[in-house]
Amino acid sequence: MFRGLSRLFAVLLLSGWFVSTATWADNGARVYSGTLGKAPIVVEINPRTGEGRYFYKKYRKDLPLDGALEGETLVLEEGSRMEDSHPTLRLQPEVDGWRGEWTSTTGKTLKIELQPAVIPEVPADALPFLAMLHDKYPYDYLRLQGVVLRKGKIDTFMGYTLQWWSEPQTGASLFEVVSGYSLEERQRINQHLMARLWSEVLASYGCSGSYAQWSQPLWMSPTVMSVRIASDYYCGGAYPDQNNDALNIDTRTGKLLTLDDVLWVGQGKKLHFEQQGDFSEGASGSSETWSNYRTTELAPWLVAQFLKLYPSEMTVTPEGENDCGYDENDRWRFPGWHFTEQGIKIDPSYPHVAAVCGFVDWSVLPYNIVKQHPGGVALQLP
Repeated sequence: MFRGLSRLFAVLLLSGWFVSTATWADNGARVYSGTLGKAPIVVEINPRTGEGRYFYKKYRKDLPLDGALEGETLVLEEGSRMEDSHPTLRLQPEVDGWRGEWTSTTGKTLKIELQPAVIPEVPADALPFLAMLHDKYPYDYLRLQGVVLRKGKIDTFMGYTLQWWSEPQTGASLFEVVSGYSLEERQRINQHLMARLWSEVLASYGCSGSYAQWSQPLWMSPTVMSVRIASDYYCGGAYPDQNNDALNIDTRTGKLLTLDDVLWVGQGKKLHFEQQGDFSEGASGSSETWSNYRTTELAPWLVAQFLKLYPSEMTVTPEGENDCGYDENDRWRFPGWHFTEQGIKIDPSYPHVAAVCGFVDWSVLPYNIVKQHPGGVALQLP
């Protein structure tokens, strides 16, 4: 992928053609804006990894790029590798960007002109998530320019009032809490909720196939809350996939909670790790130490607890090909979880081919057990 592009990048850098660092993404990619024919586009190219993509500003959906250097011409194929034929972009480096042609699979040709993208400033009252995109992921920040959320219905859940929001083009939706907590608590909680909604919008736009998302409140109390965010998607590859996780929030501080913040059965220092995202942010200890704890201490402990609480469910052998093996440690190393009235609902994890095994309704660890093994955050549990 992008054979020789690193050499071209070095030439451009030494020549002074890359004059601004404002359009470098956090992953090392370069971001350009311009036109394909008469249509405005935004392009991201990573000279080190060979990854590229672009979107039409009108549609905002990603179109993947893959290419190689032929002399001084960058030749990029557009679309999934699963396709037999692809439109082609042929680009020549210019002092102010790139110029070239896009050719369709039927031979139609359109001109391309690209310049280093100009990133608009972040409004003073912008969500912190959007400020982070501006600084680290300018391609996605540009993608969201002009996108407006639509106000939806108002719900009441467990005594709390929820205002729903959705993004019309992708259908992504989530709510804000508008009453039931103090103003300061609501502001902190809603920053997480709206950040997740915008993340789902970006995930949908970034998927070259289909992406459907939905969400629901699971539990809300004066001290903790859980919200389910689920999605079904097919973005290339052999099979479609799905995601079903929860945001768990300490409502007093507005911080996201990991399972280790709530439940700790280890002998050593209590660790905090985000299971998704950058381990270096908000982490204590090393990822290897955390993984070892999950493998050698948490998973066996959960299996032992659930064998006592739910012996028939843990050992039953289902009919058909899906032998779920709930009594195996690997199913409980990195589980999903959320708060309920009775305890913490812990969901076993499986690869896609056995995903049906993860949908169980019995795997609740009662609060009287959880409170005997408190995690790293002092919480008032239900």
